[in-house]
Amino acid sequence: MTLRLSPTLRRFGLALAALGVAFLGALLVLRGVALGWALIAVAFPASLGLALAGDALGGDFGGTLRTRWAALSAQMRPWMWWLVAYAALKIPVPLWPEGFPVLGLLSTGALCVAGWLYAAERVGVRRAWAMVTLSFGVGWAVELLGSRTGFPFGIYSYETSPSPTLLTVPLIVPLGWFALTLAATRLAGGRAWLAGILMVAWDVGLEPLMTAQRYWLWSDPAPLWAGAPVQNFVGWWVVGTGLSWAFTRIAPGLFGRLGRGWGGPVQVEVRRTMSFRAEAVRVEPAPRPDLSRLSFAAAYPIELFFLPGGLVLVGRYLEAGVTLGAMLAALVLAQAVRGQATVERA
Repeated sequence: MTLRLSPTLRRFGLALAALGVAFLGALLVLRGVALGWALIAVAFPASLGLALAGDALGGDFGGTLRTRWAALSAQMRPWMWWLVAYAALKIPVPLWPEGFPVLGLLSTGALCVAGWLYAAERVGVRRAWAMVTLSFGVGWAVELLGSRTGFPFGIYSYETSPSPTLLTVPLIVPLGWFALTLAATRLAGGRAWLAGILMVAWDVGLEPLMTAQRYWLWSDPAPLWAGAPVQNFVGWWVVGTGLSWAFTRIAPGLFGRLGRGWGGPVQVEVRRTMSFRAEAVRVEPAPRPDLSRLSFAAAYPIELFFLPGGLVLVGRYLEAGVTLGAMLAALVLAQAVRGQATVERA
């Protein structure tokens, strides 16, 4: 019996294999093996090409790659380019470990710009700024309160955190609250409780990675995971759920919710059908790329790749496995809940 994979599975299977080779190269570089640089230089660009045209290997690979890249470029929105920048800024981290504070801040900043542009394109500048301001203010306030009183997350300190900081709180943290909340709420379809669960799963990986980088240090007497107590994850769910609920009131149309929201009528998200600059190459089959369904929720699966990978690179193998499992479970739950809601509406 011959196993036949769909074009999509062939493309992404080959791309993931190439990324695995590039990841191996990064591990070799960290161990001082020069061969790692060659693996990265070859495998990483190859993964991008295979993701676009891997199903055309053995045929007109070059022509298919050029045509599909032209098709993608014609559909790219400004927020998508910033999302690409966010992912790209994560790539040099294993090769420049001491640059983690700079790359982490730039990457998170790019993700926030992508989120703001995504929201502004769909519900207007005013509502986009309202979500940024609310989440940044609440995120900074709860982190300042938490680091000084132990409420609501537990006993921890920002004394070792790298600059820039705002009254000891690293700037990356309140910026992250906006980006994480927006991505999780979009992925959850506006269900605040589910967005909170997605954010807790995200934090399962953030705790060991950020403590390894000394952004914060735990001294709680009842640690559960990477020094963080149960209280931390309950606090994350409560704050994340609250911010998500507020986002759905500010801009319900952004998350598939009906209603006017706070502050008057809401511009409902509109799907755009983009025209292509080039015709598809005649490769059988040769599907044309379509970004019309891509949303800011894509930030979550991107983190699903980079966050466990980052933990592997700092030697936290158990934490990487647990993070991968937690984020995958949360992602499956979100898909199941949204799928069930679609069935019930039908």
